[in-house]
Amino acid sequence: MKRILKLVVVLLMSHTAVEAADVPSPKPMIGNLAAGKVLYLGNSITLHGPAPAIGWTGNWGMAASAKEKDYVHLLTAEIGKLTGSKPEIKVRNIADFERGYGSFDIEKDLKDELHFQADLVIVAIGENVAELANDEARDKFAAAFANLLSILKEHGQPTIFVRSSFWPHPVKDDILRKASADAYVTFVDIATIGRDPSNAARSERKIEHAGVAGHPGDRGMKAIADELFTAIRRKAGLAGK
Repeated sequence: MKRILKLVVVLLMSHTAVEAADVPSPKPMIGNLAAGKVLYLGNSITLHGPAPAIGWTGNWGMAASAKEKDYVHLLTAEIGKLTGSKPEIKVRNIADFERGYGSFDIEKDLKDELHFQADLVIVAIGENVAELANDEARDKFAAAFANLLSILKEHGQPTIFVRSSFWPHPVKDDILRKASADAYVTFVDIATIGRDPSNAARSERKIEHAGVAGHPGDRGMKAIADELFTAIRRKAGLAGK
């Protein structure tokens, strides 16, 4: 009899364990926003591999002094602190989109990023888009960017944040702002950060290459991360908390 009771208990425990295993873990949340997976789409400020020819040896956002000091990793760390769980991230340099938005195949070239189905998407582009000198060029870029946002929204249920250019450009930034509003995603204006010379890497250390030196340094990266984090908190209903 005891053996039978023991067997019943074991079977019940096994059944309970299987049921528990079948229950998915709740997603990490920031207020009312899921925040378990974060996708960063940007350019060299987001991610740039080693380029010895210009004196850049990092493999993170140019020109932070260390990986953990670029805006991607600073923001990810803040999200993790708030949710209590380090988010899974995917980071992609899409300068090719900026330079060739007319022919860039989003579904094909961003296949892995779309399949990732992020909860939060940070889009940080604009700096490499060529001068938009006429209405035709402006309309073409606006349509391409609107299409990018539309496709991102179709993969999962992401909350999207679009950051303005670090080097402020009224024409390009206005296009990013309007496309964001039309797509009902959040636009984050960082123009004041870019205009402050102390946010450039050249203000923190000697860098021979002018292009690298003009990128955000540690102070600039933190300022960008802070603005994005504030926007995320506000969108999540946590502003002022």
